[in-house]
Parts: sequence; C-alpha cells; structure tokens
Amino acid sequence: MTIICYPRCSTCRKAQRYLTERGIAYTYRDIKEDRPSKEELTSFIERSGVEAKRFFNTSGQRYRDLALKDRVKEMSREEIVELLSTDGMLVKRPLLISEHGVLVGFKEAEWETHLRG
Repeated sequence: MTIICYPRCSTCRKAQRYLTERGIAYTYRDIKEDRPSKEELTSFIERSGVEAKRFFNTSGQRYRDLALKDRVKEMSREEIVELLSTDGMLVKRPLLISEHGVLVGFKEAEWETHLRG
C-alpha cells in the first residue's frame, strides 16, 4: 500500500496518523518530489472509479493561478492527465493506492470501508 502526500498538508498528516494508529503498513511518497507520471495517473483514475476531474486539488493555489475551475469542465481525460502530470501540487491528496483500488482525498469512513476490502 502506498500513500502519496505532501508533507505540509494537514489532511495528509491525518491520513498517515489514521494508518499508523491502526498498524497498517504503507510506503510514503512525496507528491512534490516524486509526482505521478501520466501512466500512473491514468491507472489511478481507472482504479478509483471516479471522474478524472476529481483528481484536481481544487483548494490549491496552483489550481487558482491557472484559473482551472471553469476550464476543467471542458477538458478531456487525456488533457487532465497531461496537466496533472506536470505539477504534483495540482493533484488532490492524499492518494491511497492499495490492492483494492485508489482513494482520492481522506474521508475516514471511506478509508475504513476500503481497507476492509
């Protein structure tokens, strides 16, 4: 299991604490230092079962700087993946990658269900 996070993100720290408190082993990956590739993002989107646009960190400064709010609605999946792959700070986090699929963001109840398999 891998968790892709940004170290200064409080939600990421909550997610890590959640896993640690339950004794769940995971590999940590810093999204800014080791951002997901186009191939990885495509796989994550497919395995998550959610729309590609949900992978955007809509509360991030970079998202606002690029005025993506209205543009994302018109973008194809390929365009979204291309843009997300250019900057880890555009990607919503944490990402939890497990044998059961991929979760975007941290919602404790959703993680609990997911981790039970």
